[in-house]
Amino acid sequence: MTAILMPKATAVWLVDNTSLSFEQIAGFCGLHALEVKGIADGDVAAGVRGADPISNGQLTREEIEKAENDPDYRMVAVEHEFADKLSAQKKGPRYTPLSRRQERPDAIAWLVRNHPEIPDSQIAKLIGTTKATIQAVRDRTHWNSQNIKPVDPVALGLCQQSELDAIVQKAAEKRARQEAAAAKLRGDEGATLAPASETGAPVEEPAPADSSEDLAAQAAAFSGGQDEDDDDDTPSAEDVFGPSGGDEDDDDEDDYRR
Repeated sequence: MTAILMPKATAVWLVDNTSLSFEQIAGFCGLHALEVKGIADGDVAAGVRGADPISNGQLTREEIEKAENDPDYRMVAVEHEFADKLSAQKKGPRYTPLSRRQERPDAIAWLVRNHPEIPDSQIAKLIGTTKATIQAVRDRTHWNSQNIKPVDPVALGLCQQSELDAIVQKAAEKRARQEAAAAKLRGDEGATLAPASETGAPVEEPAPADSSEDLAAQAAAFSGGQDEDDDDDTPSAEDVFGPSGGDEDDDDEDDYRR
């Protein structure tokens, strides 16, 4: 259904100028039936001037007459020819009243402490602040850091609980996706280092170790062979210097003295 302009002013005009039921007016204007009843009693929208939906092109006289004749009929607003071509207005930055702007650092501190998974861009969009202010509060370089106390932004009236829950859920889902991707990456790296028994490659078995008796026999054989080689190959003093010549030297010395 097409949203109408000035729903309360339109409801005031319909209450004063038609015999429609409260439910029919509430359904057309997007209000509650009790709210329309309050308008009729003068408790709601007492100072609001009625707006004619026929003159501003939102409703036709035939539609009103059809609804007056059938209490179960629900009126439908006139849909303009170029309504579908109108681009939706972009939502601007959140407006924070002057009286509450000094409380934004407290809300930032609460979000940074209790929900560190929320990115700075979402915090700035939620409570209407800047990334520089968020970073200053996180690093404790804010000019009023000594007086900042973490307070729930919903309690401060800077945002609604539904908005905070939506941002927290979105950040949690994003973090879960990142952790799942990291776990998958670690699993792929571990698969490349699988043991040979799992990959099917041949595994070489180590040679059996020699017993102590075999080692002793090998050591004895080695030492015995070395002794025999020493006996056979080691030259004696006579082989090197020749036979002893002590007597001849003595005779030569006696002849020299004579």
